[in-house]
Amino acid sequence: MNEDAGLLQFIVALLLVAAKALLAIIIVGLPILIIIFYVSSFIYNKLFGKKEEEKGSSKKLPKGFTLIELLVVIIILGLLAAIIVPRVTGRVDEAKIETTKVQMKAIKDALEQYRLDNGRYPTTEQGLKALVEKPTVPPIPPRWKRYLDSVPKDAWGNDFIYISPGVNRPYELRSPGPDGEEGTEDDIDIWE
Repeated sequence: MNEDAGLLQFIVALLLVAAKALLAIIIVGLPILIIIFYVSSFIYNKLFGKKEEEKGSSKKLPKGFTLIELLVVIIILGLLAAIIVPRVTGRVDEAKIETTKVQMKAIKDALEQYRLDNGRYPTTEQGLKALVEKPTVPPIPPRWKRYLDSVPKDAWGNDFIYISPGVNRPYELRSPGPDGEEGTEDDIDIWE
């Protein structure tokens, strides 16, 4: 049940980040595309449109895009990508942080269930593995059951850091964050 709730929270967080990114692209991108269309139509008509003396002629010019028109469109799309891509990649980092927080919440819930069943949290030596396999290191839990299917890793593939007892807390649970190093300012702590 706890894994299902954690997975659902993860999916909801991921969908929220994706929706925000899509909304940002629509809000920024759609007006820019409309402007590009009108500006390129204006430029095309000024540069390549029929001259006044040609308007009355019955001879039709072949339709198509010239190399200059294609280059202008490619340059404009490149400028749009340069503006939008950094905003979207920032959202990926936010999604990884939220995913890690959701995973830590699921671990916290499993640790609380372990404590309710056994009267204590797993020791540092037992680690988070005690939520997946019955510990063989004392103290052996009297009413152990499986609390998680597997010990999750954070969104960057790092193991979570678990220390019990913690400093002024029953335990410490944190992720080393994007840099993978413990003790830096990008660490993510369950208690913050």
